[in-house]
Amino acid sequence: MDAQQVFTLGQQGLMLLLTVSAPLLIVVLVVGLLVSIFQAATQISEATLSFVPKIVAAVAVMALLGPWMMTTLVEYLRDTLQAIPGAVG
Repeated sequence: MDAQQVFTLGQQGLMLLLTVSAPLLIVVLVVGLLVSIFQAATQISEATLSFVPKIVAAVAVMALLGPWMMTTLVEYLRDTLQAIPGAVG
């Protein structure tokens, strides 16, 4: 296995990581922004008001997209492990 293959494998892994984590991060970011706007408009400075909606949104996204995330990661890991004998020999 040469350096180019290692870099390609690392790049594929990072792109997969971004693809799998993006929906969760985007939803939590949007919920946090909406809660911040609500807090600024109403001048409510309750700490749990910003924390609880983010957790609820994260759990909802994991419930909806969790199977897709797990399947994608397992397929990548399976393909990577199956490619090891060809890369070594």
